[in-house]
Amino acid sequence: MLKQAAAAAIGGALAVGCVPVVLNVMGFTGAGIAASSLAAKMMSAAAIANGGGVSAGSLVATLQSVGAAGLSTSSNILLGSVGSAFGAWLGGSKKTTTSPPDEPNAEEDQPRENVPQVEPPKPPLRSEDAEK
Repeated sequence: MLKQAAAAAIGGALAVGCVPVVLNVMGFTGAGIAASSLAAKMMSAAAIANGGGVSAGSLVATLQSVGAAGLSTSSNILLGSVGSAFGAWLGGSKKTTTSPPDEPNAEEDQPRENVPQVEPPKPPLRSEDAEK
């Protein structure tokens, strides 16, 4: 239980802490979009698709806003909750290994019925009328 709680705390902290770092690495910085970055390529593609401008509310505009101003408190709470739930789920999962039983089952000790393993007769390859 303690392991799961620790994993939940770590998951929440990582989720909230990693978003600004990842956005900065992508090129969505506090000073704007960094030149020759993934963010610049995304902005160029969005501008070409929209006829020269980036529309408000698009993914690029939202990421630039988050990169410049950061996430709101409610977004941080939501992100931390999801990260905590994911961390708790990972912390609670156990690796299960199946090992062979020490003793054979009682069913395996019983003799089986003697059923002959005889193949059914095969049909003739040619009909008897064709030979005559």
